[in-house]
Amino acid sequence: MSDQSLTTLRTEPRVIRLDEADNVVIAVEAIRPSDRASGVVAREKIPQGHKMALRRVRAGEPLIKFGQPIGVASADIAPGDWVHVHNVSASAMPAGDLDAARFAPVDDHVSSIPSTFQGFRRSDGRTGTRNYIGILTSVNCAASVARFAAAAIERSGLLEAYPNVDGIVPIVHGTGCGLADRGEGYEMLRRTQWGYACHPNFAAVVMVGLGCEVLQIARMKKECGVEESDGFRTLTIQETGGTRRTVDQITGTIREMLPRAAAARRQTRPASELILGLQCGGSDGYSALTANPALGFASDLLVGDGGTSILSETPEVYGAEHLLIRRALHRDVGDRLMQRLRWWEAYTARNGAEMNNNPSPGNKAGGLTTILEKSLGAVAKSGHAALRAVLEYAEPVRTSGLVFMDTPGFDPVSATGQVAGGANLICFTTGRGSAFGCKPVPSLKLATNSDIYRRMKDDMDINCGEMLEGISLEAKGREIFDTLLRVASGERTKSECLGYGDAEFVPWQIGAVM
Repeated sequence: MSDQSLTTLRTEPRVIRLDEADNVVIAVEAIRPSDRASGVVAREKIPQGHKMALRRVRAGEPLIKFGQPIGVASADIAPGDWVHVHNVSASAMPAGDLDAARFAPVDDHVSSIPSTFQGFRRSDGRTGTRNYIGILTSVNCAASVARFAAAAIERSGLLEAYPNVDGIVPIVHGTGCGLADRGEGYEMLRRTQWGYACHPNFAAVVMVGLGCEVLQIARMKKECGVEESDGFRTLTIQETGGTRRTVDQITGTIREMLPRAAAARRQTRPASELILGLQCGGSDGYSALTANPALGFASDLLVGDGGTSILSETPEVYGAEHLLIRRALHRDVGDRLMQRLRWWEAYTARNGAEMNNNPSPGNKAGGLTTILEKSLGAVAKSGHAALRAVLEYAEPVRTSGLVFMDTPGFDPVSATGQVAGGANLICFTTGRGSAFGCKPVPSLKLATNSDIYRRMKDDMDINCGEMLEGISLEAKGREIFDTLLRVASGERTKSECLGYGDAEFVPWQIGAVM
């Protein structure tokens, strides 16, 4: 054979068909026009991670992936066609129906030998995975003061004498005033603030306000039943006497807190004390094939050990809610999930949006076409455990096992709610390369494909793209679980090494800004 002939040889590109009922396949490798894959000749270029039609689908007929409808053809689709936003619509898909979900709760697998990790046991009985001191702000007007104080402590070298303290974290945000002093928006912000103030990853907290804001510190302390203590102090800029005096007082208070915080020591704790926030962002066509199901496997292992996983991002389970309702422990859990979805339909409608506009440009470039497709993959993060509770945003997690927290799909807002609820670990899958951290909680990043893992190796902790190269779901899931235990015990994640987390506290802001 000539050298020229050798250069023209091309093996059949790899594709994946997830279910026998599927009428599309996913391109593991880019498909060129005239390439043959799964017995079908491509009629056009199919980008990596995107879908190719296996058979004719007429306009109005459903496209099937995962054995589930992900949308309907908006035009006739021939075998070998590229299947994407130009010829698929989700607007004609029926809304979820609680009765149609075939309610059938499952039993969680219980581990015979529960796992352990090394954590910080706090006085309230909860366990932290990190040992920070926090400077929290009640209002945006105090944000700069909090950052000035944290920077002053860092510059002083004071922390060098306390290696057991992970650092000083200024938790600042853009609201706290210009909102009603009661109602949904106020209650949500208050829950979020106090969830952080009481978080077990903080050994101590200083909360600072301006003094005249709507979210008054004194009122919050009274409503939440929190008193001043060696580990919790409050002050306002106006009462203290301005910026410089407030910075000096914060730094002096933290100087007093440091010996107590540094006295905390890691001790062996059961994995049942871990609360894992499940996140995905910058998703692609591989998310549902690799990282999300592998994280679901790890989540099931944690639940089997008596731990807790929080599934969130309500707009990203829309269209796949029936898969969760089937696993609801009680019917009222399914009812509560459907109530939140109905709230979201009304919320997006009154803001001139619709639930199916959720897939971002990056999601679509990665191969995701509709919210239904994205949701089916997103639910895979939850594994197969029974759904035991549905929580409001930032509501304290008091139920072990798999729970659902109502949050937006926007990752910083969603993770903020999970942490406020008590998550002491975050696991974040990404196919496009999300850059994210979440102090005071370590965030583990899972790449869905090997390309993004190689290109962003300083940001990605685990390469789930290896599952497309022969690594099994179980092997990758156990790798994730074992890494989570090490991270909970103090091993630093890539985002921690890079210093992420100071700017990712983003409470969900609902209601009028006045």
